[in-house]
Amino acid sequence: MNYENIRVETRGPVALITLDRPKAFNALSNELMDELTQALDAVEADESIRAIVLTGGEKVFAAGADIKGMKDYSYMDAYKGNFITRNWERTSRCRKPVIAAVAGYALGGGCELAMMCDFILAADNAKFGQPEIKLGILPGAGGTQRLTRLIGKSKAMELCLTGRMMDAEEAERAGLVSRIVPVASLIEDAVKTAELIASQSLPAVMMTKECVNRAYETTLAEGLLFERRTFHAVFATGDQKEGMEAFVGKRAPDFKHR
Repeated sequence: MNYENIRVETRGPVALITLDRPKAFNALSNELMDELTQALDAVEADESIRAIVLTGGEKVFAAGADIKGMKDYSYMDAYKGNFITRNWERTSRCRKPVIAAVAGYALGGGCELAMMCDFILAADNAKFGQPEIKLGILPGAGGTQRLTRLIGKSKAMELCLTGRMMDAEEAERAGLVSRIVPVASLIEDAVKTAELIASQSLPAVMMTKECVNRAYETTLAEGLLFERRTFHAVFATGDQKEGMEAFVGKRAPDFKHR
């Protein structure tokens, strides 16, 4: 499928999706988010794809939502049009693992989109922030919720109320990003990481992702119960049998993703 605002390519079992509105600093317009939703739907349906990398440009991941496109909205326009909810949340609902490879600015909606991914690899030039307060508004795609869960109330509150940016090192210390890599090797590193994930059993990867995400949604006791029952369930998969037989036989497993 041809897209106007993103690029999609496959590298073996990995789908690489690139936000591609460089003249608009990859502003997240409705058209771009519609295309991203369509691309993720297609990738989810493709059994040959087992991991996804989402990235932007070397200087800008995404500078935020498309201000020009939404500045004239009324309350009823936003509410009845289901703004953000309609086409922004597909990344967070993706069952296959999604890695955000962030170089340059990830601000406002860009930071929120990165947080919808399963983890963030940051280039050494990455900058993160929620500057909506400077526009007389507030974050609307998870900036007050996901950010607080990831880095804690105090720092999230400061970033949301001041609109200041934090660099990659501060973001790593705060727990927002998983690792920092040189900007020149960001995509290569992200794809290699995705390939490593894709080499594992896809059902086990998807179940693990569900269990980790469950930790944010429930109590420890209920989370442990969910993990335990999911752990029990994995013994019904062919890949569990293959993985353990391969370990005992001292050979590499040949997962069939079943």
